[in-house]
Amino acid sequence: MIINILYAATAFSVLLGVLIFFYAQYQLSNARRLLSAAKDKVNNDRREFENERRENQLKIKDEIYRRRKDFEFEIKKERSEVDRLRNRLNSKVDDLEKKESRIDDIRHELQQKERELLRSMDTLHLNENKLKKIYDDLITKLESIGSMSKDEARNALLDTLEGEVRLANEKWVQKMEDEARERAKERASDIVVTAMQRYTSDLITPYSSGVVQLPNDEMKGRIIGKEGRNIKSLEMATGMEFVIGDAPEVITISGFNPIRREVARRSLEKLIVDGRINPTRIEDTVAQCESEINDIIEEKGRETILEYNLQGVAPEVVTTLGKLYFRTSYSQNVLKHSIEVGLFSRMIADELSLDGEVAFRGGLFHDLGKAVTAEVEGPHALIGADIAKRGGEDPRVINAIAAHHEEVPFTSVYSPIILIADMISASGPGARRETFSAYIKRLEQLEDIAHSFDGVKKAYALQAGREVRIMVEEEYLDDEKTSILARDIARKIEADMNFPGQIRVNVIRKKRAIEYAR
Repeated sequence: MIINILYAATAFSVLLGVLIFFYAQYQLSNARRLLSAAKDKVNNDRREFENERRENQLKIKDEIYRRRKDFEFEIKKERSEVDRLRNRLNSKVDDLEKKESRIDDIRHELQQKERELLRSMDTLHLNENKLKKIYDDLITKLESIGSMSKDEARNALLDTLEGEVRLANEKWVQKMEDEARERAKERASDIVVTAMQRYTSDLITPYSSGVVQLPNDEMKGRIIGKEGRNIKSLEMATGMEFVIGDAPEVITISGFNPIRREVARRSLEKLIVDGRINPTRIEDTVAQCESEINDIIEEKGRETILEYNLQGVAPEVVTTLGKLYFRTSYSQNVLKHSIEVGLFSRMIADELSLDGEVAFRGGLFHDLGKAVTAEVEGPHALIGADIAKRGGEDPRVINAIAAHHEEVPFTSVYSPIILIADMISASGPGARRETFSAYIKRLEQLEDIAHSFDGVKKAYALQAGREVRIMVEEEYLDDEKTSILARDIARKIEADMNFPGQIRVNVIRKKRAIEYAR
């Protein structure tokens, strides 16, 4: 029994040991499997980390490359801007050098005139000595004929004085004729220039008409109306001429007043969209468009005044300023041009330690007269000065407006500032792009024509080709030949050139001779 028990215990122990062994092997296998899985996971994690690291490195490289490109582009852009500014600065320097050279030329001319004046004074002293000698000789002669009778002495004296009186009288008559001719020419020049400014068709043709597109050709008949009633009503209501030609689906509006032309254009466009075209509707539409244009004028005037913080501007001046929004001159919008002149004037005044506001007001208002030149007689500078005077502007501003084309003398330092600013604005790049090439060509052609004549020392074309000033050699030409030269140059300009209005030919010697090429 005990032996069996021992056998059973031994067998159980062996079985238990076997089970423990297999369990230990099983646990060991699981441990190995888990270890292998952990190693695989670590390897996978390492590979994923490496992949992410490489991707991040690539992204960083791409970002660095992109930013480098952007930086290089910005640097290139900045360098281009710097080059542009450098070129612009060089251009301005060249302009200043040219102006300095022109000033030097004027200085030399003034010095030459001073020398001429000194020579004239010497000649005057010489003539004075000659006259004194003649007087002394006359006294001696009278003393020698003291033995003559009363009648003989009187006759001899009268014969002697007759020639001198006749010569003096001829000189006085010639002087009066020259002065009268000069005043007549100046007056005629003012009248002609004013007429050119208001009615020169060659210059204003591109800006004296507008075109309205029609949806179809049948609309022309509706606009004309029965027996032309509609088109007549349009022309009477707007004051414009409606030209209906052979061009399909087009009506041309012709007139010199830019504001009324804009009213006519808007009215016609609204009538076309509305479709109801009859005299009553036309009058209502025109009245509505006039109200809209007046609102725009007031708005543009107020916007300009408020934008530049001007105080105490009269309502009439504000309205007139707004009208310049619809006015063009040499392809420039006159309102924008006026603002630019005002800004230039303020800059110059500030540099000279002057009142910048006075300069700005003078520049801003310098072309006020252009808004009403179609309704008021006279040059636009004087018209604008009168408007500013009625608006209670500073006398310095009024004189700057009136004198910016040198039609009246300067009375303050602000007047030449506005003149200079006006010239800068008009001569800026692209300011008068549509007429710039023709303008330069005209100046060059005028100077070439002047230089083609013998005796001409220097020639300058001025005022957009409206005047050419010619300096002649006084040793080569006398006063009589100077007048003939002015007339010959004017005739040659008329024969060789096409130009609107007239060109003033100003030949200067000791005597100034003026002619006009028409």
